[in-house]
Parts: sequence; structure tokens; C-alpha cells
Amino acid sequence: MRKKKRLFFTFIITAILAAGSIFTFVAIKNKASANINPLHQTAHTFKSGGGAFKTTSKRITLGAIGDILIHDRVYNDAKVKKGYDFTPMFEPVRSILMEPDILLANQETILGGEELGISSYPTFNSPQEVGDALVYAGVDIVSTANNHSLDKGERGLIASLDYLDKIGLPHVGTYRSKEEQQTLTILEEKGIKIAYLSYTYGTNGIPVPKGKDYLVNLIDREKMKEEISRARKEADVVIMSLHWGNEYQRYPTKEQKQLGQYLIDSGVDIIFGHHPHVLQPMEWAKAKDGRTGLIVYSLGNFLSGQKWDYKDIGGMVTIDVTKTVSNNGTTIELSNPRFYPTYVTSKFLRNYKVVPLQEAGKHGLKNATDVYMEIMNHVTGPLNK
Repeated sequence: MRKKKRLFFTFIITAILAAGSIFTFVAIKNKASANINPLHQTAHTFKSGGGAFKTTSKRITLGAIGDILIHDRVYNDAKVKKGYDFTPMFEPVRSILMEPDILLANQETILGGEELGISSYPTFNSPQEVGDALVYAGVDIVSTANNHSLDKGERGLIASLDYLDKIGLPHVGTYRSKEEQQTLTILEEKGIKIAYLSYTYGTNGIPVPKGKDYLVNLIDREKMKEEISRARKEADVVIMSLHWGNEYQRYPTKEQKQLGQYLIDSGVDIIFGHHPHVLQPMEWAKAKDGRTGLIVYSLGNFLSGQKWDYKDIGGMVTIDVTKTVSNNGTTIELSNPRFYPTYVTSKFLRNYKVVPLQEAGKHGLKNATDVYMEIMNHVTGPLNK
């Protein structure tokens, strides 16, 4: 198992606007290279400045997992003598989560900590130790724009972001200031720059404080298109983490399909969807400019207290990115999308653990082999159409 190293952060100026400066946040992480053969390749090319030089090619693996949705039964199970410890819940899948060079998770609940009062549905506030467990498990960045972003108001949102900064875990989707919102979040690995964007359909009816629209990125096509355009100028790959769709619906809505295509046409390369709490399929989408993007409509729950009706089945999706620089320019290829399904096991509201779905039979899931085959076909089947 490859060990992830500490993230190093630098800031670079990317644009000067009439309203002021916009900065790009770059997180550089070193990790051993993956040895994976591409199965399916799509590409887009940037023009070079000319001159003869040797062709170089580098490849990384990007990954994403679904909702980290901490119900009371989950945090009660994590309670220890002093604080909370969620790391055992991730232990059975830690080696899998460590495989991607960069791994995204959807942090569904804020990490406001005990000072704000730990709480569950309908207004969540989780122990901050959840963040420590994510870092331990191999998560490199979290998406924070979702319908629970304002469950504890501005104070909770800020407390959560402050803690993520404290433990060195990059985040995208919620912000403490307008300047911070206008700061692109870019992670760089082996010379490949990945821009992460994050938006949500809403905040469960909790109004965004007047004059503070920057707190949460709400879905707005024109605003999204503007940020995508800036990201395309600074990064090799643009990833959109999107909170959308209908809860507990296993297939994307017409609105998801339309918005997904719009975002791919606007310059997004990969969409990682969240919110339905169940898995939805992933598929290739052809952009107007000839690129082919990947849309994962929903990654479901990765860790939560929800059970049955597919709500306790999630997983990790990965995709390879290859950057080739030659006299003809720079080419970015997306290839080899894979899915690793997982299952949340527990007994009498205790001993919550995320385990590989293939091993779920040992943990009480009936017909686990059949469930595994159905899930794999459900999620990855459209890739072959």
C-alpha cells in the first residue's frame, strides 16, 4: 500500500479583474505513480509554443467517494473516553482509498464540533474528528457545498472550514469571504493540475445571509460557466462536485442529464454527483468541442447511519488522467474508469464499518454476490453503450 505524503500549499496570481485580484490555490502532493493500463481513452489538446523537445507523458489516478453523512448512531458509536474516533470505520477499505493519487469525498455534514453542539437529522453538526479520520483514510480534498452547509448557520460553516484548514485538508464549495470564493482550488500531482469546483441545488430552505452569497456555491449556470472558464485557463482537468438530483432515486433526472451536458459543454471534464444517497450510473458525455467527459450522477452514501434500499451501499470511482507534452502541444486523456463498491455494516446500531461489497456476505448482507453484480452493472453498465 502506498503511503500518502503531506500536502504543501502555494499561492499564485492567476488573473487581475477590475474588482480586484483573483488568486489560484494550488496544493501540491507527491505520491508514487500508478501502474494501470488504459482501457478507454478520450483526449483534448492544447497548442504548444513551438520548438523541438522530447515528448513526455505522465499519468495519475483520480478518485472520489460519496456522502460522509454522520447520523447520531454513527457518532455515538465513535465516542471514546476523550472525544471521538472514526478511524476504525474506514480501516477495512483504507488500502483501497489510498490507491488514487488524489481522492475527493463529499463531506455532507459540517464539522462544527462539540462547542456548537453535536447533532443529527435534520440539522447536522458532526464531531471534528471526522476530518481526522478522512485524512487517515486517504482523502485529499472534500466538497462542502450541499443542502446541509448552513445547518448551524454561518458560525457552523466557518468553524468547519477552520478545522479543515487546521488539519490541512483542502475544501471547496463553501467560503468565509468573497475573496476566498473567487480563489480557484487546484491540486497538482506530477505536473498535472486538477481544478476542483463544487455547487449545490440549495440549503434545505435555510436562507443564505443577506450580502453573504459567497458562503455557499448555489447552482447557477452563468456563475458556474464563468468559474469553469477561469479554471480551464489554469488547470489541465476541471472537476465539478455537484449536489443535485432526487433523494433515494437510483437514476438521474432529466434535469441532471441536461445540467450535466451543459457543464461538460462548458469545459468540465469530470462530474462527481452527490445527494441522492444511493448510487446512480456513470457515463461518458461528448462535449461540443469534441472532448469526452465523465459524469458520475451519484456516488451514494459512503459512511452514514442509513440502511436498506441501497442506502448502505456506496463506493469509490477512479479514473486515470494522462498528460502528454510534445511538439504538437499538450494532450490530456481520460481513461480506465473503475468502480469499487462498498457496504456499511453495523450490528444493533454499533460497530459501524465500511467494507468492500464483495465481502459484505461475511457481515450479514444476504445474496451479497448477486448484489455486487447488480451494483456493478447498474453503475458501470452505461459506459459500454
